[in-house]
Amino acid sequence: MATEYGHEYGLDGRPGFSGSSERRHRLPAALRAPVEGRTWRELGYVLLSLPISILLFTYAVTMVSLGAGLLVTFLGIPVLAAALAGCRGLGSLERLRARALLDLEVAGPEPLRMKKPGAMAWMGAVLKSGASWRALLYAVLHLPWAVFSFVVAVNLWVLGWALLTYPLWFWVFPMYAGQDGVQLYGDETHRVYLDNPFEITVTALVGLLLTIATPWIVRALTMVDRLLVYGLLGPSRLASRVVELESDRGVVVDTAAADLRRIERDLHDGAQARLVALAMDLGLAKEKLQEDPEAAQRMVDEAHGEVKTALQELRDLARGIHPAVLTDRGLDAALSAVSSRCTVPVQVEVDLAERPAPAIEGIAYFTVSELLQNVSKHARATWAGVEVWRTENRLMLQVVDNGVGGADVAQGSGLAGLAERLDAVDGILVVDSPAGGPTRVTAELPWRGAHVR
Repeated sequence: MATEYGHEYGLDGRPGFSGSSERRHRLPAALRAPVEGRTWRELGYVLLSLPISILLFTYAVTMVSLGAGLLVTFLGIPVLAAALAGCRGLGSLERLRARALLDLEVAGPEPLRMKKPGAMAWMGAVLKSGASWRALLYAVLHLPWAVFSFVVAVNLWVLGWALLTYPLWFWVFPMYAGQDGVQLYGDETHRVYLDNPFEITVTALVGLLLTIATPWIVRALTMVDRLLVYGLLGPSRLASRVVELESDRGVVVDTAAADLRRIERDLHDGAQARLVALAMDLGLAKEKLQEDPEAAQRMVDEAHGEVKTALQELRDLARGIHPAVLTDRGLDAALSAVSSRCTVPVQVEVDLAERPAPAIEGIAYFTVSELLQNVSKHARATWAGVEVWRTENRLMLQVVDNGVGGADVAQGSGLAGLAERLDAVDGILVVDSPAGGPTRVTAELPWRGAHVR
């Protein structure tokens, strides 16, 4: 699982870069916003929200009212189920619209769970589904918000551009309207028009400020839409957690299977092969014991060396699974032992008042061990450091080296597999490895005391 630092090079030959340089804008974001594609997409979303929300609200209120009124008869239940199913379908369209215009990726809600096929089972599943009622709530709540956001966005947008371009069209008033300009104030005896160069310039500046501010106001309005879509049309927290746990369980099962295959391969190719060869050598030595004692003695000496090598391989294999020093003396001693086998000097600091649970302790040991292997094989460092401490209910690990850097989890290297292992227990792996170094890898694990079994 060691990470190949040397493979983290981009097409341009520099470590840590993917070959595509980020485009640099000459104008600041505030000045670019009025003409950016994202701004126009968000404005289009707000403009479309009004007619779509009217359709959603009308359908939802009409169908639910009809179904509620017919509940005294048998027809009420299928009508109400059809109303909720329609809201789910319209919610799917809303998720597509949010994905296209707001770049918001929202997974679909949990599917209907029917114990048996049939119309009655389907109606029961629709009525029992929380996602159906959340879609109905979205259809009802979205209309007032859509009206508000439509009015605010359209008025600010039109007013801002109208004032900004006023120097281009103010001549329309004296030529066709018979007045000096836009009337700012007027009563029976006094009127104020925006007609002189100073007032026209101030008007254009106010329009510029409104034009610059409007995209950010529209963006703030669409943030509420994002929350509505995410909270009411996406999966519930419980369903998301179930999916996450199922995924983590799959990762744990796959990791355990891979570890078992690795152990079997190491035993078969290493210690087992040596023991088979040792048995054959001892058999030959036994046959030569009477005929050629000196040759038998040499074979026994060679077999003794093979025994030592096999024992060392078995000891290394056991240490890789779960070393005895970790069970007996904890992380401090175990990490000091694994650090002593690193090819560079390693400074180890463990600040723990008590030991974590054995499972968390084992994962922490494995994480540091893999990271130190990366340092030995790929970092080209001259120094490394390991720190372990507890922060509230989290166990923190940090491995630092002064090597060449360029490590990246996104490249699908050994760090990606390590991140998956940590994610399976609600852990986090953060890699900070700029080109040229240094590399700082921080791992975060949930804390459970040693008394929890």
